[in-house]
Amino acid sequence: MELLTLDHFSSHVNETYSAVLNDGEVPFVLVEARALSTQPQQTVRAPFSLLFRNASAFLFPQQTYVMRHASIGEVGIFLVPVAREREGFLYQAIFN
Repeated sequence: MELLTLDHFSSHVNETYSAVLNDGEVPFVLVEARALSTQPQQTVRAPFSLLFRNASAFLFPQQTYVMRHASIGEVGIFLVPVAREREGFLYQAIFN
């Protein structure tokens, strides 16, 4: 499996990813993909953050979701709910 980097996601901001849940899929829109500051140490990849929005009134729990995207394919992403907006809930994934 290829190590995911910010480059995999940065060109897909404002696109929909589908989280596989039970027998269906739930849409999450990638609203932000940004680099995180790093210490001057060697790391396998530069750390980054992804921010997804889901318009559902239901708050999805913190867990790993199988996310599908036309270009990226199917990947497991650990999402943590971080905020509620008028448009829905925001979920963050940190890669380090």
